[in-house]
Amino acid sequence: MKKRFALILPFIFLSIFPAVSCTNYLVTRGASTDGSTMVSYAADSHIRYGELYWRPAADWPEGSMVTLYDRGTARPLGEIPQLPHTYQVIGFMNEHQVAMGETTFDGRPELQDSTGIVDYGSLMFLALQRAGTAREAIKVIADLVEQFGYASTGESFSIGDPNEVWIMEIIGKGTRLELNKKTKKMINADKGAVWVAVRIPDGYVSAHANHARITQFPLDNGKTSISSKNFKLLNQPDIEVIYSHDVISFARRKGYFTGKDDEFSFSDVYAPLNFGAARFCELRVWAMFNHVNSGMQKYFDYAAGAIEKERMPLYIKPDRKLSVQDLMNFKRDYLQGTELDMSRDIGAGNFGLPYRWRPLTWKYEGEEYFNERVTVTQQTGFSFIAQMRNWLPDHIGGIFWFGVDDAGSTVYMPFYCGIQKVPHCVAEGNGDMLTYSETAAFWVFNRVAHFAYLFYNRVMPDLKKLQQELETRFAGEIPAIDKKALALYKSDPEKGREVLTAYSTETAESTVSRWRKLGEFLLVKYLDGNVKKEKDGELLRNPWGYPLSPSFPGYPDSWKQQVIDQTGDKLKTPAGQ
Repeated sequence: MKKRFALILPFIFLSIFPAVSCTNYLVTRGASTDGSTMVSYAADSHIRYGELYWRPAADWPEGSMVTLYDRGTARPLGEIPQLPHTYQVIGFMNEHQVAMGETTFDGRPELQDSTGIVDYGSLMFLALQRAGTAREAIKVIADLVEQFGYASTGESFSIGDPNEVWIMEIIGKGTRLELNKKTKKMINADKGAVWVAVRIPDGYVSAHANHARITQFPLDNGKTSISSKNFKLLNQPDIEVIYSHDVISFARRKGYFTGKDDEFSFSDVYAPLNFGAARFCELRVWAMFNHVNSGMQKYFDYAAGAIEKERMPLYIKPDRKLSVQDLMNFKRDYLQGTELDMSRDIGAGNFGLPYRWRPLTWKYEGEEYFNERVTVTQQTGFSFIAQMRNWLPDHIGGIFWFGVDDAGSTVYMPFYCGIQKVPHCVAEGNGDMLTYSETAAFWVFNRVAHFAYLFYNRVMPDLKKLQQELETRFAGEIPAIDKKALALYKSDPEKGREVLTAYSTETAESTVSRWRKLGEFLLVKYLDGNVKKEKDGELLRNPWGYPLSPSFPGYPDSWKQQVIDQTGDKLKTPAGQ
């Protein structure tokens, strides 16, 4: 199989792989260990700074407008009317425990609307500020793109609340300018977007990673599936599918689809599958599915690029129930234990590094090659696991487990969705991608990670030890914090929120402090490629206070063999010398 997928035409890479690549997991109540729903997201981007967004709840004067900005460039796109009231949002979770994530799949390039002013990032923030449930968020998104036009390429959204999780996939309809006879101005006659939203059945999990995953879906029957013309039925409990009324007819008009309506596949029509979509995107979905279901090996060849094979389902039933800690571990996957394990080929270097610096594809002697695109990656700005619990008041029930930088070397810190402020170490404006800040979690974690990359398999046991200590401690503390906050919340919600704020703040600040000290310890212990002796985290001295001599681990046999193969006898010690 390695030879079969070694080479590929350059245009295939360039045409389907988004510049910004992310990975999302969706877990329903019946698939979690405690009845939570969960949505996870990794913002993988070379220019995305790791900070915790904060939008307090607000009341707005009549006539207020909100300016929309392109999430990828910060370019102003336009203004739309503000609502009288908006909800609090921390990261990508609001005060009602509605949470969202996304991955970009691009899709057909001709369908991007050059006149639209609502991009995918604006849709997320606006939906969270305006929606009290996942279903309401779907309608907010649909209404906004219909009214103001959709400014981005194809997107998959994860949308969850304490009771259910949905995947929604959306793409624009291009630009078809016509003269408006009333206003005498040119307008886009195809303003808006086509989309499909599917509720993940209880007891199941789903994932997406930069390729559209919704294929065929049941058509409007007024009971389990509705089109946007029947939004009045949105809150009927049995609704499982919602879609734009023209998602099929528009594809017919564009010549993308000629089959029967019930044969229509959103992914195949609007984001046709190719090798890169499978190997760079679906493979990350497969990796998560493979952790939770023993029957995934049959989809390995498909995920590795054999797109003629059977596609993976949109969702699967896990063999076991999943915890927040499971999702944290899945975010750290580099295909370990498979034949594509990133730590085991020559690209891993002398110390088993499961990362490859960009670009993703490269050429040698006129042929095109690639590095694997796995879940864990060095260019993550931030990632999270949003945990929603319906047995608690919303302010207490929602926990936004947030980490900055590479998920493999981050610590996921718990932030309750009801906190009253964000701690300085993760606050917006404390540094940015071009401005170093000694007090910013993003830069502290990056410094430690970059040192770990130098001597990966030596350093990571020390890093993992503290990472696991902190994340295990936080998970163990949550029940007591829930109980303490709830006791106060019943009589005075603000007092309860103060408890949550104090805990989240102390946790974040102490984590960054511990991580800074870890970086200092690692530098001293592994200085100059040596390994200083230590016991229980204390570097050892002799009885007179002088440092003990370090060990010199040297290089693995695989490295020695490569040196000998390349240099022959040049470095060989003469016999008897």
